[in-house]
Amino acid sequence: MAMSAGEIEALIRASLPDAQVTIEDLRGDGDHYAATVVSAAFKGKSRVQQHQMVYAALQGRMGGALHALALQTSPPQD
Repeated sequence: MAMSAGEIEALIRASLPDAQVTIEDLRGDGDHYAATVVSAAFKGKSRVQQHQMVYAALQGRMGGALHALALQTSPPQD
């Protein structure tokens, strides 16, 4: 079963409450999304660690309910 952009955003915000989240459905099929996530929690973390934080927020849905997620993450710009 596919996930909606709203579900993805809600899961990320539940784990990273300060996050600015933008989700785009790349194909209109509910399976291929692009997400931009900006959170202070990413400060001092490597890009890999930032992505791991987002994947953890998705609670194991990557590869199942969520087929593909192109991810861009960063801490807020000062």
